[in-house]
Amino acid sequence: MYIGIDLGTSGVKTIVTDERGQVIESASAPLSVSMPKPLWSEQAPEDWWQATCKTLDHLASKMPLESVKAIGLAGQMHGATLLNSQGKVLRPAILWNDGRSEKQCTEIEKTVKSARKITGNIVMPGFTAPKLLWVKDNEPDIYKQIAKVLLPKDYLRFKLSGEYASDMSDSAGTSWLDVGKRSWSKSMLMACGLNESHMPKLYEGNEVTGYLHNSLAEKWGMKSVAIVAGAGDNAAGAIGCGIVEPGQAMLSLGTSGVYFAVTNEFRSKPDSAVHSFCHAMPDRWHLMSVTLSAASCLDWYARNAGYQDVASLINNVVNNTRVDDPDIPFFLPYLTGERTPHNNPNAKAGFFGITASTTRAQMAQAVIQGVSMALADGIDVVHDSGVSVDGISLIGGGAKSVYWRQLLANVSGIAMDYREGGDVGPALGAARLAQVAVNPLTPISDICPVPKKVGAYEPDPTLQDYFRHRRQKFRELYFSLESHF
Repeated sequence: MYIGIDLGTSGVKTIVTDERGQVIESASAPLSVSMPKPLWSEQAPEDWWQATCKTLDHLASKMPLESVKAIGLAGQMHGATLLNSQGKVLRPAILWNDGRSEKQCTEIEKTVKSARKITGNIVMPGFTAPKLLWVKDNEPDIYKQIAKVLLPKDYLRFKLSGEYASDMSDSAGTSWLDVGKRSWSKSMLMACGLNESHMPKLYEGNEVTGYLHNSLAEKWGMKSVAIVAGAGDNAAGAIGCGIVEPGQAMLSLGTSGVYFAVTNEFRSKPDSAVHSFCHAMPDRWHLMSVTLSAASCLDWYARNAGYQDVASLINNVVNNTRVDDPDIPFFLPYLTGERTPHNNPNAKAGFFGITASTTRAQMAQAVIQGVSMALADGIDVVHDSGVSVDGISLIGGGAKSVYWRQLLANVSGIAMDYREGGDVGPALGAARLAQVAVNPLTPISDICPVPKKVGAYEPDPTLQDYFRHRRQKFRELYFSLESHF
C-alpha cells in the first residue's frame, strides 16, 4: 500500500492506495485560515502537523498499515514557513493567497533584471520570495533568525523524517528556482538576502527524500518507510489524473481555480501572468493559470445569502434560473485579488447589473458564471502561449457538480471530461508518486494512467454567441474598474 498526504488550505486529506492505484481508505481533518489584516492570509504550521497526525491516527485505527511501502506529499504552494536553527517555527506561515508583498515584488524585479527569464514568471505577491523580503522589511528580528525556509508540505516532511527537502514543482513557485535548469538561482536568493543554505535540498517528485521516524512508524504501525518528494498541489493533482504527457491538460476547481497544461520543454509567457513551473516528473514542465477565488466564491455567497451549502446554491440555480437569461447580473470573482491574467492583488469582487427584480438565484447564477468566465480567461492566455491540448480533464471538489462541468464547457467553448477519482485530487497524485519512487522498473504510465472517463461535456453551440458577448463585457468591466481597486 501507499499513502498520499495532501495539505490543502482548508484541510488535510490522507489516502491509502493499493498496488492498482485504487483508494482503499481516506481521512480528513479541517484547517482554518487567519486573515488578521487586509490582504493577509496565514496559518500555523503546527496546525498542519496536528491535522496530519489526526488523519494518520484515524487510518491506523481503521486498518493495519504495516504493508505501506512509501508516503508521498502534496500541498498548497508558495507558503513561507520560517524555521530557526533548532527547527522551530518563527511565525505563522504566510500563505499563497496573501497579497501584502506587492512592493517587495517590484524591488526583487528591480534588483534582478532577468528575474522573469530565470524563473519563467512574474514575481507575484503570492510567491514565496517577496514574502521573505516583506519579513525582512517589517519583522527584522524574525528575519535575522531564519535558518530554513520551507514550503507547507515540506514542513510536514521535516516533521515526518527530519529532512529538509523539496521537489521541483513546488519549488518552482517560490521565485527562487531557475525553472529551466531545475536548480536554485543564486541571484534570486541574494535579492532576498538568502543563499542555498537556507533552502531545502531539491529532488524530482518521484525521488525518495528520507524515511519515516522510527517513533512515528511505531505509533502508526508502519515500517520506517520512504518519504517521497511529491509535488505542489496542482502538479500532484495532474499526476493523479494521469496528466503527465505534452498535450494533456486539466482544470482544478478548488478554493482557487487552476488550469494546467503539460509541456516537454521550458517555455514561458510571464507578461500574461501565466505560470511556468516544473512538473513533478523529470524532463517535464507545465504552464498554468491561477484564478485565486474559484469554489471559494460559491462558498462565500452560499454563506452570506442563506444557503445551507454550495450544493443547495447550485440546486437553486438549476431550478430557478436560465443560463442565458439576459437579466443575470455580472459578478467579478476577485475576493482575494487575482493572479492570471491580471496579476492584481488589489482587485476586488463585485456585482454589476442588479435591479429591483433581481433574485437570489440570479445572483447565485452570476457568481458561478463569473468564476467560470475568469477560469476561461486563464485557459485562453495559456493557449496563447503556444500550447495545444487534447481536451481538458476536470478535478477538484467543484467538479462534483454536473451543472458546473457543463457550464465550463459552454463558457470556454472547449470540451471537458470528468474522470474517476476527480474528487480525490492531489492526495492521489502524492500516493502515485510514492509508488513510482519505490517501483523504478515499472513504467510510469502503468502507475499513473489516465482514469476512466465518467462524463463528457461538449460546448452547447446555441450558447456560443451568448457567452462570447458576455465574456467580452465581463473583461470590459474589470478594466473599467481597475483604477478604483
